[in-house]
Amino acid sequence: MKKALSTRLSILQKSFELIYTQGYQATSIDTIIATTNVTKGAFFYHFKNKDEMGLAVINEIMYPLMQEDFVKPLLNSKDAVSDIYKMMQYLLLENSFLLRKYGCPAGNLTQEMPQINQQFGEALFKLSAEVKEAMQIALKKGKDSGAIKPEVNEEQVTLFVLSGYWGIRNLGKLFDNNDCYVAYLEELKCYLKSLEKN
Repeated sequence: MKKALSTRLSILQKSFELIYTQGYQATSIDTIIATTNVTKGAFFYHFKNKDEMGLAVINEIMYPLMQEDFVKPLLNSKDAVSDIYKMMQYLLLENSFLLRKYGCPAGNLTQEMPQINQQFGEALFKLSAEVKEAMQIALKKGKDSGAIKPEVNEEQVTLFVLSGYWGIRNLGKLFDNNDCYVAYLEELKCYLKSLEKN
């Protein structure tokens, strides 16, 4: 049983990398099989079809990563303004897996798949909704502690910050340099600081 679980995980991890670098539609089952060195029989033992595998990538690979990189840090935040900025800085400039030329894995799939497959939309919505909720909780804690202005609308701030992150990821792909990331982070820092109570 351990070998079967290891094979499944290997397929999902490699599929995630291929989907991230090539796009979902451009990643074929044959490419996945060739890259993971598993047989076609082994692939279909674990997944009925490509879409089942793709949904497993979201739920079993991307979801835990989003929990670790976004949700848990936000829920544990003691300083929302600083922690949101540090998270964005890490994701844009320091994370070794997230490469500029490939953008954001969740953002790419969101642009490519929900209009084709409703289940993908639902799975990606769950990812985004949990990040959004965690950021709102962090901001609300900041308001409750008196660090953030009471008139700040947590939902509006969250939507603004997250849409900015996804947007700058796309511009990074086009501009092919980190200058736009640095500019975004500078403006984000000013914006987040404006939320703080003097």
